[in-house]
Amino acid sequence: MRTIRSFLPALALVGALASPLMAQAPAAPTSGFRAEFLGNFHYVNGKILRLAEAIPQEKYTWRPAPGVRSIAEVFLHLAQAQYIFGANLGLQMPAAMDTSWEHSTTDKAKIIAALKSAFAAFDGAVAALPDADAERQSKLFGQQVTMRSLLLVETDHNAEHFGQMIAYARMNGVVPPWSMPGGGM
Repeated sequence: MRTIRSFLPALALVGALASPLMAQAPAAPTSGFRAEFLGNFHYVNGKILRLAEAIPQEKYTWRPAPGVRSIAEVFLHLAQAQYIFGANLGLQMPAAMDTSWEHSTTDKAKIIAALKSAFAAFDGAVAALPDADAERQSKLFGQQVTMRSLLLVETDHNAEHFGQMIAYARMNGVVPPWSMPGGGM
């Protein structure tokens, strides 16, 4: 039987390696507009991920009508959108996310991984945004907006597709996990 003492050298090494990485990550804001945004962002995106996990793989190619995005395409669109909105925050679009990205895969595991990565990237970009930049101007879809407005438009966009995905799921007999007894929020 191993004791905690036998794991201490390994834990010390992990801590030493992780410390420089953790020092580089921006601290999450605890108050102000970024903290409020991130609270909503985490709530909506957490539910998007739970729904993506609840929808069976075989339903990822389902679409409500010809010419309308499939389940996979909506989730891939959401992943890519994090970088489109994030470009104003300094995020770089991954090379793989070209104009055909929404049609690149129907593999549930890859799509969920892409969502998680994109949400984390945008989260980090918001954490790194100084509060003083709330009123900084930028272009979004050809219009001048403040950084605060950009974040509101981004979270509205995610929530819009979240509602769409609830409808898609229910049309396919999938009950959102939080709607089931004991499913929580």
